[in-house]
Formats: sequence, C-alpha cells, structure tokens
Amino acid sequence: MLLPYLHKGLIEAGCDEAGRGCLAGAVYAAAVILPAGYENELLNDSKKLTEKQRYRLREVIERDALAWAVGVVTPEEIDRINILNASFLAMHRAVDQLDLRPQHLLIDGNRFNPYPGISHTVVVKGDGKYLSIAAASILAKTYRDDYMNRLHEEYPQYDWMKNKGYPTKRHREAIKRYGLTPYHRISFNLLGDGQLSLDF
Repeated sequence: MLLPYLHKGLIEAGCDEAGRGCLAGAVYAAAVILPAGYENELLNDSKKLTEKQRYRLREVIERDALAWAVGVVTPEEIDRINILNASFLAMHRAVDQLDLRPQHLLIDGNRFNPYPGISHTVVVKGDGKYLSIAAASILAKTYRDDYMNRLHEEYPQYDWMKNKGYPTKRHREAIKRYGLTPYHRISFNLLGDGQLSLDF
C-alpha cells in the first residue's frame, strides 16, 4: 500500500518524469496534489501498470486531485542543458502550472534542482512508495505516450507508436537507414556502438 503523504498537514505535490532515457521526443513531467488521506489501491508506479490501467487511472487522478499539471521540455532544450537538468526543468514547469501552491514537493529520484520557495524531498523509487508520485508518474507517462503517438503519424518508420522513442533495435536501425528527425536528441548516443558513423 502506497503512502498518502510524507509530512502530515502540509500540501504536498508528487513529481515524476517520463522519457528521460529516450533517443527522441520531449521529456514530460507531472506534479499532482491529492486530497489529505486520499486512498486508491490501484495507484502504483506507472511501469507496473498496463497501458489500459494507466489511462483509466489518469481519468481518476484528474478527477480526484486537488491540482495537477504537466510540464514539457523539448528535444532542443534537452540538447542544450542535458537530460538531467531537462528532467528537473520539466518538473519545475509542472509545478509552475499548479492551481494550488504546494508547501512541499516529493520528487521521484535521488537529485533535484530546488524549486524557489518550496522545500522538497527526493525519494528513490518514490513512484512505488507515495501515492502522489505514482499519480504523477501515470500522468507524465500517458501524456508523453500521446505525444509520441502523434509523432509516429509524422514519422512511422521509427516505430514510435511501440517504442515511444526508446533505444530499441528497430529504432536504431531506422536511424541508420533514414537518418535523424527534428525530434531526435542529437546529444545522445543515437546508434550505440556505431555512434561515430552517424552523419549529422
């Protein structure tokens, strides 16, 4: 059973990102503030849920949350500031958009760039420990999947409908065959061992 809060009595927002390890596409993050004492036995780390479960829970989270928001950082920004900073920036942008200002942030992971004026706690594998982080992981994952599905329609040869931009064998073979799209992160090791043979 996931925990409803870290600090009782504080307005806490759980934050998580999706798409950090991808070769293509933006990185997404979500921030979610759930009601005090909120319970939902189905909420869990998005990676432990089926696609159908994630989308069903997204509707529940959006209905039940006191506030929620999604932040996005583009591939161009990722290449400029690196993926770690981009992940933090996406979380900041999500928090920026919350209708309710949190008093504390619960961050999935082990590092974070502090958000001005709001304390935070980093929690390793937090999406499997706290309800608000699990909720954020589901929103970040599903909204990013929607985005990659749209990009797939534009560039179907990269198989983004299935791999969502992650470095699968088919994705890397498509890069070798067709080259790069405007959505690829050129600062990443796009071809694995064959990186040096890629002509930018």
